[in-house]
Amino acid sequence: MMTLSAPTAQPATLRRLDTSNAATLVHLSATFEDLQTVLRCCERLVSALTPGDDPPDDVLIEAVWTTALLSYGRCFSYGRAGANLTENDLAATNLKGDLPDWHKVLLKLRDHYTSRTTNPRELFSVGLAQDPDGAANGIAITSARQPLVEDLAVRQTGAIALALSDMVNARITALQPKIFAEYKDTPKSELDKLPRFEVSDAP
Repeated sequence: MMTLSAPTAQPATLRRLDTSNAATLVHLSATFEDLQTVLRCCERLVSALTPGDDPPDDVLIEAVWTTALLSYGRCFSYGRAGANLTENDLAATNLKGDLPDWHKVLLKLRDHYTSRTTNPRELFSVGLAQDPDGAANGIAITSARQPLVEDLAVRQTGAIALALSDMVNARITALQPKIFAEYKDTPKSELDKLPRFEVSDAP
């Protein structure tokens, strides 16, 4: 993927920038892509959860929901060079509802579905079976299936991701000309010292 800050022809050469602003733009772009992934996941989930003749595909729903939760959580990672989202950003969306509480629920669900030790979809128990006289006659394994994510939760998560996408996209748009201004008058001899990388025309 390549985006240009202003309408222009395909560049003959691209030089890699290694500045704090460039790093911020990298992380903002990654955050935007994660939010877009959340949106696509929510769209798939709404379709998958729509009542039909066949029962919901619980494997598909869990896989897509887990991807949405992972992508959402990364947007709030402090490892993204100051480009991470915060609860203040949630408030700035002006969406209705208790967003901080739902945000915390989403992060807890992320941890639940990515646990290394706990099965996220089913709770298992072992019981001792007794015959009619009360004598032990076997061992039983029981399980309780966890409910699938609900349509309302998916739609609420999608609405948050959409609002945050617009916010992050505005930050990307504002930062690009600032970075360009740092280099637009730099002599070619200096630009040629920057690392070069290839960009494919393929999508």
